[in-house]
Amino acid sequence: MNLTHTATRFALRCAIFFIAACAIATGATAQSDLKPRTTKANKHKPPAIKKLKHATKASRKPETTGPLYAKRPEVLAMADEMAQRLGLDQQWVRHAVGQSHFMPGIARAIAPPPVGTVKNWTVYRSRFIDAIRIHAGVKFWQDNSETLARAEQQMGVPAAIIVGIIGVETIYGQQIGTYRVMDALTTLSFDFPKEHPRAAERSAFFRSELEAFLTLTQRTGTDPLALRGSYAGAMGLPQFMPSSWNKYAIDFDADGRVDLFHSAADVIGSVANYFKAFGWKAGMPTHYPVRLTSEGADKATLLAPDILPTFTPADMLAKGGELEALALMHPGPLALVELQNGDAPALYLAGTENFYAITRYNWSSYYALAVIELGQAVAAAMSK
Repeated sequence: MNLTHTATRFALRCAIFFIAACAIATGATAQSDLKPRTTKANKHKPPAIKKLKHATKASRKPETTGPLYAKRPEVLAMADEMAQRLGLDQQWVRHAVGQSHFMPGIARAIAPPPVGTVKNWTVYRSRFIDAIRIHAGVKFWQDNSETLARAEQQMGVPAAIIVGIIGVETIYGQQIGTYRVMDALTTLSFDFPKEHPRAAERSAFFRSELEAFLTLTQRTGTDPLALRGSYAGAMGLPQFMPSSWNKYAIDFDADGRVDLFHSAADVIGSVANYFKAFGWKAGMPTHYPVRLTSEGADKATLLAPDILPTFTPADMLAKGGELEALALMHPGPLALVELQNGDAPALYLAGTENFYAITRYNWSSYYALAVIELGQAVAAAMSK
């Protein structure tokens, strides 16, 4: 298998956990996400639960579905326990879980890249910094310039970062996912691949997201079987996981409900609110250039904390990281970020606390830099 193909497979898999790894437990006040409509298929649900009319721009047709979880007594027993513990209607939860399908393709897609897969920043970047996303980003920015400015003024998150996130995630709503969220979350809760090195941990994570999703949809009067998203269960233009929707999604257009599928204002405000909650510092750069000295660089020590900012500029300098004057004056901690480039030399950055904040959206330095550079590219195109 050639390098480009292998690296592209890495890039495709690297993007899956965008928000998933950083989703937080439920408990905030997301209101009704979309306007519901009545259907005849509600006999297993409380009267308040109505069918959701949800439009999605499908990038591809989902694969053939597997068997219903209604055929799995042990899953239905867990659904009953979940309903009792969360204080949800038992029959409603049992119906939602039972009418979900096992999706074998999701179980395959969630597998980590093969051992020895070569990471390649250049290939990864090419997936996200392209003419299609830049053009769509310019239109999104132009259409929502006042809202982006308001979010930046209120929460300190630059418009370019918000635009970069939405562009990387869904090309501004063009690719929000075609899987039923219930199918995705139920599959990953009850049939997470056992061969995965962290199968138990990941299964527990998706079980918590399933609970968050059921809590969200019952509270908002939404049919949980109607919503579609990614094969990890992420939803809307910003691809929020259910727990992130519960905790960080806000009504930024003041219409009395939160809609991350159709309201650009709610999407913009919610992304900014997410970063504010994870410590975004207004006016701070995301990163600085850094070069390792050819001799004497303590690379192992500098990379040990991964992308967590740990070193003062003086510490980094002492350990062989050559910084420019602006970086030497940085008031906070820095992290040495390594982005491998296949057989070519790796790219190194000095990441700030704001760079780290972007990785709370998706635990990947490659993802974070793609967000930053897409936002910069859109901003540059705006000025032409």
